[in-house]
Amino acid sequence: MGYKVAVVGATGNVGREMLNILAERQFPADQVVALASSRSIGTEVSYGDKVLKCKQLEHHDFSDTDICLMSAGGDISKEWSPRIGAQKCVVIDNSSAWRYDQDVPLIVPEVNAAAIKGFTKKYIIANPNCSTAQLVVALKPLHDHATITRVVVSTYQSVSGAGKEGMDELDRQTKALYSLGDVQVKKFTKRIAFNLIPHIDVFMEDGYTKEEWKMMVETKKILDPKIKLTATCVRVPVFISHSEAVNLEFEKPITADEAREILRAAPGVLVVDKRENGGYITPHEAAGEDATYISRIREDATVENGLTFWCVSDNLRKGAALNAIQIAESMLNQKLIKPKAQG
Repeated sequence: MGYKVAVVGATGNVGREMLNILAERQFPADQVVALASSRSIGTEVSYGDKVLKCKQLEHHDFSDTDICLMSAGGDISKEWSPRIGAQKCVVIDNSSAWRYDQDVPLIVPEVNAAAIKGFTKKYIIANPNCSTAQLVVALKPLHDHATITRVVVSTYQSVSGAGKEGMDELDRQTKALYSLGDVQVKKFTKRIAFNLIPHIDVFMEDGYTKEEWKMMVETKKILDPKIKLTATCVRVPVFISHSEAVNLEFEKPITADEAREILRAAPGVLVVDKRENGGYITPHEAAGEDATYISRIREDATVENGLTFWCVSDNLRKGAALNAIQIAESMLNQKLIKPKAQG
């Protein structure tokens, strides 16, 4: 007997991707329910070869639902995740609402799957920020081998990280520029078409943005509290996939060749690293793929025991929807839940 799964925020970019991935990976669900706000009631969304009509979150009874994939924003999650969890339905939340709660596991299955069992405190599990998810997948095997002490990362984050409104703004501005029309700025703080914006989320007192702060705090919680990390997060005119230039300092010596072999053997990682024209992965090529791609691996001669590499992943998949479903699969593999319908 399979599970009953609810997807909250089913009409959004990530919610739709969750439904696609549930079908792609043949998650053992007897029933999948698409939930959204009142204004989206009746909206049709695809689930494999089926079409689901969205129902209203406020009217759904979670007492017979096993897993809730939550992708409706932090405010909705803060209000609803505790209510849903109280009905012994496991909430896997994609927002930042619960990531920093010590009673809520923050999970990337390739990195810290064993920590999932802590879900029973609140019946909530948090997905990390999209830029953190792909980063820690790459860091984990290297950290195990040579112990990372410091990370310096610059991100190149696609507009889909800002939701459908971000994608629409890039599309609209690009068309306006080609037709010599007026470029309107609504979602972002400056024009995004043919431009870069070194600003994601709100500014904090120390000059970092919250996006940059998230990467630091989440990497410590998921991987190792001793790791020092500094980030500069940049929005770029790319529709899907986040890229990162990563500089690492290690406690122990590690060569580029060693790192390449370690990463080739790591779960969730694909190494494409040829020192020739086109011998690397770009955001366009990573879109629609599950892997975290690593290219341009080389030694950093400016520090002792230093490495540099390029990291690219589809932020809607590994950075959000795929990671959430991998968490659910890991729960099943660890036999942490069974279908309520079995009694």
